[in-house]
Amino acid sequence: MILKGLTLKIDAGKTVALVGGIGSGKSTIIGLIERFYDPMKGMLCLAHTFIKRAASLANAHEFISGMDNGFDTYCGERGVQLSGGQKQRIATARAILKDPSILLLDEATSALDSVSEKAVQEALEKMMASRTCIVIAHQLSTIQKVNSIAVIQNGKVAEQGSHNELISLGSNGAYYNLIKLQTGSPPPR
Repeated sequence: MILKGLTLKIDAGKTVALVGGIGSGKSTIIGLIERFYDPMKGMLCLAHTFIKRAASLANAHEFISGMDNGFDTYCGERGVQLSGGQKQRIATARAILKDPSILLLDEATSALDSVSEKAVQEALEKMMASRTCIVIAHQLSTIQKVNSIAVIQNGKVAEQGSHNELISLGSNGAYYNLIKLQTGSPPPR
């Protein structure tokens, strides 16, 4: 059992980032929300464009237009003919088109080059402004503006708060130490 006694509060219309080491339970939380599987015990409670425009916002329009048949190109089963970055941009465009009330982003920019990542991150931030969002990110610099950050350790929320609140915990804080580990230096307070 990956998650044990997990309680995570996510207010409607707010963005929460889940951070933690590999195997801590971040993706399991997303899987539960998406109903890929049901909790073994306990319960899960949640608070009650056009294609070319979406592709443009996701920084995918140019590469799609450059394909043999443009937007009508067959990309194979599950996009097998696309690179990881192209798949991520297509997934982002699909999310923009769906205009969901809850947006789940699991490493949404991890396979992108820095230029594409910046463009996609800007599009995602616009989408996130008006909806409930749950973001998983290993690149901690991409989540500093979210409303709340939950550090998941050993299947539980070790600490939760804003970037500044968690940084203020200093070297005793898990988030502070994750940033220090990732950047090689202590975060400014």
